[in-house]
Amino acid sequence: MAQLLVRNIDEEVVKRLRLRAASHGRSVEAEHREILRQALSEDPRPAFKEIAAKVRELMADRQHTPSEILQREGRDER
Repeated sequence: MAQLLVRNIDEEVVKRLRLRAASHGRSVEAEHREILRQALSEDPRPAFKEIAAKVRELMADRQHTPSEILQREGRDER
């Protein structure tokens, strides 16, 4: 396994980490690992709703052809 060394941590942060570790019944090192695991296990990809909202925003000012017209044109091309 890899090792990380973190320097220049504010004393208040270290104190809070110690308290948090104690409240979870873990060592400071184990608590640090758990915090990193939780923080990095979240899916960084945006949700579908966020993507759909962005697409709607991008397309808001554009002229759209109704689907029934596109279907009719597609049938006529055959």
